[in-house]
Amino acid sequence: MISGVDHVVILVEDIAAGTAAYRALLGLAPAWQSTRDGAETVLFTLANSSVELMAPAGAGPTADRIRAVLAAQGEGLASLCFKVADIAATHRRLERLGLQPDAVATVASRDSLSGATLSWQSTRAAAALAGGVRLFFLELAGARPASASIAVAPIVGLDHVVISTADPEAAAALYGARLGLDMALDRSHPDGGRLMFFRCGDLIVEVAHRADKTPEKSRDRLYGVSWRVGDLDATRTRLIESGLEVSEIRPGRKSGTRVLTLRSGSCGIPTLLVQPSPPRPQAAAVTKP
Repeated sequence: MISGVDHVVILVEDIAAGTAAYRALLGLAPAWQSTRDGAETVLFTLANSSVELMAPAGAGPTADRIRAVLAAQGEGLASLCFKVADIAATHRRLERLGLQPDAVATVASRDSLSGATLSWQSTRAAAALAGGVRLFFLELAGARPASASIAVAPIVGLDHVVISTADPEAAAALYGARLGLDMALDRSHPDGGRLMFFRCGDLIVEVAHRADKTPEKSRDRLYGVSWRVGDLDATRTRLIESGLEVSEIRPGRKSGTRVLTLRSGSCGIPTLLVQPSPPRPQAAAVTKP
């Protein structure tokens, strides 16, 4: 049903300020800009996913809803959209899973700069039945244009989307058994916490539970992201020169990886940058005489 993460949505107070922040972070130019139904949106499209910035525009129900969320929660991650190949089949499966999906909607968007158009079909699971997380499912009619690099050592892709859960058993059932993502890791910690990795295309949906979180205390929420880079040293230098605050580079949890923490410029989203471990050298083929 799910082939990857199509995009994550980030709500921002001001679209110009949010766009400037993510241009500096990603080292990329926006690939798409539009205004529709009370929302201004800007998309950055990377090799394996996109990030959509969204801000309220004018008056109307959609603009009012965005402003209400921003007033209650501040800027940050708002929803996670999965990529699917057959939206009708996905909708039927979501109904069988009891996730009460919205009716499939057909949507078109026009880029305000180029005049190009994109269309897609999408549905959304009932948030109350998905731990409180807004989960969308989308079938694109065509490929999105990619963001152009505007700096050295740009971000090359999304690596992890992190979800904080209050109920790890329910989250494991939702993302693994019901949505069919491949669980690559399930590790409990001595303090009572739990960490689960679900493969989704070539990236990871990470579900994390802290020992002080119980189903009675809070619901699940989109928490943070990890971005994939090719040269972490060069990316760190670029970010510092752009005026962003970053940590020192340190070894990642996975052997051979290197990471740093972004401390500013992410619109309130906990953000990690990851340089993957180098590929293992291939053994030379042996030719028999």
